[in-house]
Amino acid sequence: MRTVDLSPLYRSFIGFDHLASLMDAAARTDKQPSYPPYNIEALGKDQYRITMAVAGFSEDELSIESENNTLKVAGTKADKDDKQERKFIHQGIAERNFERKFQLGDHVKVLGAGLENGLLVIDLEREIPEALKPRKIEIGSGNLLESK
Repeated sequence: MRTVDLSPLYRSFIGFDHLASLMDAAARTDKQPSYPPYNIEALGKDQYRITMAVAGFSEDELSIESENNTLKVAGTKADKDDKQERKFIHQGIAERNFERKFQLGDHVKVLGAGLENGLLVIDLEREIPEALKPRKIEIGSGNLLESK
């Protein structure tokens, strides 16, 4: 795998440090956990959905937090004080704790989440502020600076 040196760009781009750190994080070869499996869908131009398979978890065992463009989904199984230990012949359903983080783009907000049939669904939407949206500039006659 190739590594890209971005240091020449730092000389001419100011304030893009977060972009460089995102690229560095994406280039890392750290093994990401594969549990629980998930899908990311684009529902529209600015609408997204994350679907996670969290079989065996109830709503009170799951937590979803959004902070600083990071969405963190965690599942913590409650400790069972059963005195009778379960003996499995085959255990294919994982009942382990997990934490998965997703990097969100700028202005991406979490609309809501739901749990149904073992699937956790998180809906997201990019809301671009009015100040950042393109606006049409009308062309008028005369010099505006002199008319003040």
